[in-house]
This record gives sequence, structure tokens and C-alpha cells, in this order.
Amino acid sequence: MKSRTEPAEREPDSSVREPDTSARPPLVRELLLVIGLFLVYKFGRQLANGHTGEAFRNAHHVWDAERTLRLPGEGAVQDLLLHGEPLIHVANTYYATVHFPATLLFLVWLYARRPRHYVWARRVLAALTAAALLLHLGFPLAPPRMLDAARLVDTAQVYGPSVYAAKPATDTMANQFAAMPSLHFGWALMVAVGMIVATSTRWRWLWLLHPLLTLLVIVGTANHYWLDAITATVLLGVALAVIRLPRPRRSLVVRHSPGAAHEPPAAPPAPPGRADAPELIAAGAGR
Repeated sequence: MKSRTEPAEREPDSSVREPDTSARPPLVRELLLVIGLFLVYKFGRQLANGHTGEAFRNAHHVWDAERTLRLPGEGAVQDLLLHGEPLIHVANTYYATVHFPATLLFLVWLYARRPRHYVWARRVLAALTAAALLLHLGFPLAPPRMLDAARLVDTAQVYGPSVYAAKPATDTMANQFAAMPSLHFGWALMVAVGMIVATSTRWRWLWLLHPLLTLLVIVGTANHYWLDAITATVLLGVALAVIRLPRPRRSLVVRHSPGAAHEPPAAPPAPPGRADAPELIAAGAGR
């Protein structure tokens, strides 16, 4: 009587994975979530508005701290921009128009092409923005363009274009006393980090030009101190350390070798110490 042994079930191959699009969240939900987060942030910034005296006291503390740390003066960067009016106009335009559209396009591209990276980037940006909002509420700060000790030019008001009202107390669109941390720089840095992680081309490191240009613009236009960018970098680093990129889901597809289906089943191994059992049985049958 012949016995047949079934081949053992193979383990799934971990190298076969589901497409990245499996991680894409519903579009409508994401739109509502992003819009809701933006409205909460704008409302929260308005709550922090109006602390004029405290904002200027903190500005003097930040200015003195930078001099104690021997950070380069913000005026050195502004002097470079003021060499030509077209250059300072470009810097003001970059500050006014690139911040939100660049971050939005970054999220849209990730959602369409790298959904798993999109979920990660959205969480990191939300955490960074929430931390920034708490700092804006607890540490109102007048930008260097308002600080007499800095002796800097408010380039947006002088050369244009400007996104702020001439009188900060009457500005209903933005809180001008929310300089620290600089979300202009924090978001730009996250865009660069996200694109470097999500792409594999050797040119991807050029994305670092975006936060570098943003840093020169926010300092040169006297909208932020160096410490504003440093604080944003620290907060982003903490968010990246806590919020990790989700791993891709593994597929249950099993790979078989081409001739595996035609191979005869392997005979079960002989019990230990009985390797000569077939010969003994044959000898006994001939007696």
C-alpha cells in the first residue's frame, strides 16, 4: 500500500509587498482634516494676539540671548538683500507666496504618489504646528523688524509685497507676535526631509535648498530671529523622533520554485540509530 506525503506549506515571502497605494486614506476625510487643523491653528494664533508688552519684553530677551551666544547678526543678511531693490522684492514675494503653496503641493504629491509617506508627513506637520501654537500662546514674541535695538528695516512695508497690516494691533489676518518658532522654516524643512525620504533620485538632496532659501528670507526680511529657526528645527526633530514612518503592509503571495510542483515527495528520514533498517529487513526475509 502506497503512502503519499503532502509537501509542507511554504512561508510567505516577505519581499513581496502590497502596493504603496493601499495606505491611501479617504480623500474627503483628509480634506476635512487638513482644513480643520488649519482653522484651529489660525484661531489659536488669534487667541495669542494682543500681548504687546510681553511680546516686546521677550524680543529683548531673545535679542540679548543671541548676542550672548554670539550668533551672527540678522542685519548682515539683510544688508545683502538691500544691495538691490529687485532682490529684496523677490525675498518679500518668496516670504508671502511660497510658504503655504509649497507645503500644500508637498502633501498633495505625497497623497497621490506616496500615500504611506503622506500619512507620516501629515502627522509630523500636525505635531509641529500644535507645538508651535502652544509656544505662541505661552511665549509671544515681537519680530526683529519691530525691535528698535535690532535697527532693521521692515522690508515688506517699505518695498512690498506685505502680508501683514502696518499696525500689528489692528491685524485681523495674522498674529504678528508669533515669531517663535518660525513655521515658515519648520514647514520648509519638513518638506525637504519628506521629499528626501520619499524619493530615491540622487538629486533629491537639492530639496534642502528650500529651507535654506527660506531661512535667508525670513531673517533677511526681519520677520524672524535665528533662534526662531533653531527652535523650529528642535521641535521638528522631536516630532520626527516620536512619529516614525509606517512600515508597508506585507503581501500573502507565496513564491514557488518552477519545478516544485513536479518534484516527488521526499521520503521521511529514518529514525536515529536505525539507518540500516531496510537491509536488516531484506536479510530476514531471505532466511
